[in-house]
Amino acid sequence: MEHVTPKEAAKILGVHVSSLRRWENEGKLKAIRTPGGQRRFILSEVEKVAGVPRTIRIVCYGRVSTHSQQDDLQRQLEHLRYSYPEAEVISEVGSGLNFKRKKFLAILERIIDGDIQRLVIAHPDRLVRFGFELVKWLCTKFECELVVLNDRKLSPEQELVQDMLSIIHCFSSRLYGLRKYKSTIKEDLQKEVTVQGIDKAVTEQCIENQAIS
Repeated sequence: MEHVTPKEAAKILGVHVSSLRRWENEGKLKAIRTPGGQRRFILSEVEKVAGVPRTIRIVCYGRVSTHSQQDDLQRQLEHLRYSYPEAEVISEVGSGLNFKRKKFLAILERIIDGDIQRLVIAHPDRLVRFGFELVKWLCTKFECELVVLNDRKLSPEQELVQDMLSIIHCFSSRLYGLRKYKSTIKEDLQKEVTVQGIDKAVTEQCIENQAIS
């Protein structure tokens, strides 16, 4: 997010610097303070007040899960470039279940900073496999339009199967981990029953929950 000094803002608006102070007090124009106490104005807000047409930065994002899907990725990128030839195109290889993808996080940071006004994807699962509505909410909050072309041909079915298997493996591992400690959990709960007189039915249900959670 770019900032300008009061002098620079006044030049853009064609007013005296003292007018900026009054507009700030009236809430017409927001200012921030630097660590040294100096005022700075957000350039996009100054241009908005001045009536300067806003430059819309468009970013197209394409993604596949593995390097073996390069053909799928190229088809995505070609489709995105055809639809938005003036846009910046970013591609990434990584699972849609992974929210720590570097380029994905970098795009979110740029949206928060106001650097991207339109984000374009071929299909919702190219952005994230789950949690799309949360990302959509974040885009709306920071005034970034999220455009989904909804081309299902660019959403590889094989990748969906891989993601589902990853989820099953994850929960199976957790379930196996709980089963390893099932006997210890059961012994501890039985001790509680003896010491504190806890309802046996409640104890048995707790053991069952531990086994299937």
